Amino acid sequence: MTVFNSAAMRPALANRALLVVPALILLFCVFAYPVGSLLLRSLSDPVWGLQNFRAIIEQPVYFNALVNTVGISGSVTLICLLAGYPLAYTIAQASGRMQRLLIFSVLIPFWSSILVRTFAWLVILQHRGLVNRAIVGLGIVDAPITMVHNRIGVLAGMVHILLPFMVLPLYSVMKSIPPTYQRAAVSLGSHPFAAFWRVYVPQTYPGVGAGVLLVFILSIGYYITPALLGGPSDQMVSYYVAYFTNVSINWGMACALGALLLAATTVLYFVYGRFTRTQLSLG
Repeated sequence: MTVFNSAAMRPALANRALLVVPALILLFCVFAYPVGSLLLRSLSDPVWGLQNFRAIIEQPVYFNALVNTVGISGSVTLICLLAGYPLAYTIAQASGRMQRLLIFSVLIPFWSSILVRTFAWLVILQHRGLVNRAIVGLGIVDAPITMVHNRIGVLAGMVHILLPFMVLPLYSVMKSIPPTYQRAAVSLGSHPFAAFWRVYVPQTYPGVGAGVLLVFILSIGYYITPALLGGPSDQMVSYYVAYFTNVSINWGMACALGALLLAATTVLYFVYGRFTRTQLSLG
């Protein structure tokens, strides 16, 4: 029978603990210290108190920015899900060269600047842009439609940029689902659509949750696309964060708005974790 000597094991455990120290230092410098400084400054600049958060609640302009942020982020997430799910399913069902080509098409936007893509949408959606000339030429409308400096331009630009963040998590989950499940359901008498909806779709919920969480979190912090393609009523919280840091130099308000975005992100993360645990327990 082997007897473990606890005294002899302590140096080995201590050496292993030392290996974690660089990672802890990195986490502190990159995550803990900046977030802690943001929260501290939101409560202490210009004086200690909740005056910055009180101003956000009391002034309608900030409340409207919060509503715009949630509304735009939710709309972008929903559109990305509706467009990304069939695209990810098509990629997962493809094989060989076609699958590689489709994945390559999804990854192309990552190789170009967000600013360049936003300006491209500004040109495409303007009054004499490609979209307006096409719909006027086809007789769909009689006059050009205003699609920039409003909500249409914001949604188009953000969906184009964030769609890959929805497609890739969905594809990674769909690729691991055996196709035999659907065939077995159909062979047992199920309609193909019912087999898809009741057998295939529930297995993709982890990918749906990951994609929705990722797209929504990225959306609530967007600045460049709403600033260039949106109008005054389409600005999000990030616009006022940039205003307070670059124009009025009010770091307290900027940090308070940033703290609200951080709180929203944290809540979403825990909701997703709870959802994931629920799905695993049901599975």
